[in-house]
Amino acid sequence: MQQIPVSLLTLVAGVLITLFSLWVGQHHSLLPIQASEQAPLVDGFFNVMLIIATALFVVVEGTILIFLVMFRRRKGDDTDGAPIEGNLPLEVFWTAIPTVIVLGLGIYSVDVYSRMGGLEPGGHSHTPVHVTHQMPGSAIAATLGDASGMTQATATSTNDANIGIGAGANEQGKSPDLVVDVTGMQFAWIFNYPNSGVTAGELHVPVGTDVQLNLASTDVIHSFWVPQFRLKQDAIPGIPTKLRFVATKVGTYPVVCTELCGGYHGSMRSQVVVHTPEEYESWLTENRIAQQQQGLQQAVAINPAELSVSEYLAPYARNMGIGDWGSGIGK
Repeated sequence: MQQIPVSLLTLVAGVLITLFSLWVGQHHSLLPIQASEQAPLVDGFFNVMLIIATALFVVVEGTILIFLVMFRRRKGDDTDGAPIEGNLPLEVFWTAIPTVIVLGLGIYSVDVYSRMGGLEPGGHSHTPVHVTHQMPGSAIAATLGDASGMTQATATSTNDANIGIGAGANEQGKSPDLVVDVTGMQFAWIFNYPNSGVTAGELHVPVGTDVQLNLASTDVIHSFWVPQFRLKQDAIPGIPTKLRFVATKVGTYPVVCTELCGGYHGSMRSQVVVHTPEEYESWLTENRIAQQQQGLQQAVAINPAELSVSEYLAPYARNMGIGDWGSGIGK
């Protein structure tokens, strides 16, 4: 019986591996839902990398398994292996392929970064946020100070910061529809809407609106991350940074600090609430009136350093389905 040529087997195996890798790259379900116009750009790049990684994994591990069987030691065979010293064409081939892949992914990643606005220069002015400092080394209380510092804003804060990370869905030079000043501090996020004078402990935006976040930090480096938006940007003391996006799905999404910033880093979380335009206007009007009446003397975030053990862990206990576990702990 005539044997099947090795070249034909290699071709069939290559086709099967390619089809399997393409299927894995499109049906992996490893990422959260897409909730911004920028998310598909990142997901497309991730899918390409996963396809390539799957193909390489199958080829390498499959070859190892095949060789384990084909070249295993037979019973009674005590002879030496074949004296193979090398194969220059094969070595060039397996060096060239990864080189081409790395260069291709590098060019693709720069293209995605550019389309998201990452290569666009520009700065911004940031509305200052006044906070109350405690003793050195302790957490900073996220309590707002006087109203004048919270509400001052100029038209230049919008015009000076046109394109930021995540601005790929917008034309170059186009001003954002909404500007929000975001201040990171140990251990909270403060969101100030300079054009309306509203300040909150969570981000509220209307769906389909071009939003720019002007990021700043009062103490150490923080990192603003919304997984569903596929966007992350550092908030650096003394260096203004920005993030630009368009939310596409109404809902509530977590805001996570992904830069280790101190003992309560794990609790430095907030959320972004994406409203319909009507709901957003209602929220904005309601909060503007309420904060004007209260003189902005309200706490928009909780200082974890001031909580007892039971108060700090209560939300986690509820999520785990634990009942009144903490009555009498840390009182």
